Amino acid sequence: MSTETLTRSEVFGQFRKDLYGEERSTLSNTHIFIILGASGDLARKKIYPTLWWLFRDGLLPDNTYFVGFARSNLSVENIKTSCLPYMKVLDEESECLSAFFSKNSYLSGRYDDNSSFNQLNSHLSSLPGGADANRLFYLALPPTVYHHVSSNIRAHCMSSKGWNRIIVEKPFGHDLQSSQELSAHLASLFTEDQVYRIDHYLGKEMVQNLMVLRFGNRIFGPIWNRNNVSCVILTFKEPFGTQGRGGYFDNFGIIRDVMQNHLLQMLCLVAMEKPVSTSPDDVRDEKVKVLKSIAPVAVSDVVLGQYVGDPEGQGDSKLGYLDDPTVPKGSCTPTFATAVLYIQNETWDGVPFVLRCGKALNERKAEVRLQFTDVPGDIFGKSCQRNELVVRVQPDEAIYLKMMTKRPGGYFSPEETELDLTYKSRYKNVKLPDAYERLILDVFCGNQMHFVRSDELREAWRIFTPLLHQIEGEKTQPIPYTYGSRGPKEADDLLKRVGFSYKATYKCMA
Repeated sequence: MSTETLTRSEVFGQFRKDLYGEERSTLSNTHIFIILGASGDLARKKIYPTLWWLFRDGLLPDNTYFVGFARSNLSVENIKTSCLPYMKVLDEESECLSAFFSKNSYLSGRYDDNSSFNQLNSHLSSLPGGADANRLFYLALPPTVYHHVSSNIRAHCMSSKGWNRIIVEKPFGHDLQSSQELSAHLASLFTEDQVYRIDHYLGKEMVQNLMVLRFGNRIFGPIWNRNNVSCVILTFKEPFGTQGRGGYFDNFGIIRDVMQNHLLQMLCLVAMEKPVSTSPDDVRDEKVKVLKSIAPVAVSDVVLGQYVGDPEGQGDSKLGYLDDPTVPKGSCTPTFATAVLYIQNETWDGVPFVLRCGKALNERKAEVRLQFTDVPGDIFGKSCQRNELVVRVQPDEAIYLKMMTKRPGGYFSPEETELDLTYKSRYKNVKLPDAYERLILDVFCGNQMHFVRSDELREAWRIFTPLLHQIEGEKTQPIPYTYGSRGPKEADDLLKRVGFSYKATYKCMA
């Protein structure tokens, strides 16, 4: 493979070709991107900056307009001021930035008010080509208003000649019942191909790379199964706590916030069988098969933790979860969880899939780690360690293999070697599109592969709802762990119990 470093224009040129093909005629119509909840944190920190980056890099259809809608009485200038700290605008991009905001407009209205959405529709139709435009509605809103907003969109704001697509942010419900109710409500208003349930982890470079790694390389196929894989660890770690957002977090907890969605989606990509094609439904069909093969999580296979302050720490690290003034006194909400899942099918029967996530830990990291079985008939005096294949999702995307080689100068003395399998040297000077950029572009293109289908969502909640109801009904006390640590020791004990071989010499342990 060539190691020539690609330029930014080459990378984005290929990206445009992958998205649109040689011709962009299918996206020549007017498009209107409507941000409902335009005054909120998500819009300010993620959606508007993402739309700006896409506009700047020429990845959006030519005639695209952006309309913000929220209850607050704002102007486009107000939105620009609040978003600029997150938009990473260079000095030489000021003219392009002005062009971007010239295509923006804003309306204020109530989410449960018919007349507000009639006014929104009139405004959309008044834009150049707006009456026939394709419309994308992004619900950057709390789930409590999803019903009102989606009903009003359907009744008052649908394009009669262009297509209509609605992007829904997680959480998609609070448990199986509430998720089913939300899905039924959306299904009564929109077809499944109009609904895009966004999980930004599915837009990350290395998560998307899992399919190519598995199904584009002959070397992995024969060993990617229960005969060769001892266990799989999926890890998500953050080195900070709730940072004043504990009131919001406390309603969900780490299982709903990370494990039931991000980690479970990655598990599906690791464990699914090869789809018959790369079409969205073929891929998602295989993911659903994996989920259907997983029994609900047993409490005995779970360790829950909640961080406490480090007395010797500095700044926020001195504060525990319960020290956050927005967190209810005596809250039992876990900020750390390790859960062991088993896939009851021919390929993976008996292999533990360990999902591990937490806040206020010792580092920021998300990765997939496959640990292979011991070498049979070891002739090196039991000095061989298990091979591991690691796909690091963040930070610094990478793929590496842990293998045994001869120690220099030794006489048949094995030592662990880390073999870098990445292609990152070709992209080291280029900012690749981030997760939200990729996923929003997929919505423009009508590609639902990296979005959650309703049956995927139902199965994911089926796996975790009994556990959530039990620990919340019994008010299970999480195990305290110190801010900045690896989490509760009991979580490491659980990993050892299910067969994970941990060596303290590892530099990149979960």
